Amino acid sequence: MKIGEIAAATGMSVETIRFYEREGLVSAPGRTAANYRSYAGEHLRRLTFVRRARDLGFSLTQVRALLDLSDDRDRSCEAVDELAREHLAQVSRKIVELKALGRELDNLIGQCRHGRIAECRIIDALAPAERAE
Repeated sequence: MKIGEIAAATGMSVETIRFYEREGLVSAPGRTAANYRSYAGEHLRRLTFVRRARDLGFSLTQVRALLDLSDDRDRSCEAVDELAREHLAQVSRKIVELKALGRELDNLIGQCRHGRIAECRIIDALAPAERAE
């Protein structure tokens, strides 16, 4: 497959695939006689793995660790489970933070009286308090 074909098959952009190659998440493909990148089934599997892991919010470091673990098929999956549980805990913390952020924004929006900017409660909440000299 050429890079455009594998990009379409994985739902990634050409630049994203090149980035993952530079980062070492995917091996560099061979080249055709015309010097085009030539991707094989293993590239498709690995890029699909990376895409799905990124869709689940795993960081590049975590994806690299998951790929390393997946390359050792006889190893216990305990390390994978631990990594996934740590990621789930991070996601859960972010959800709590985002809910608090949502409540705060909802409160600010609820204070809006559609007056002038000079009386805007949202702008007031964002602006630093004036210091008394």
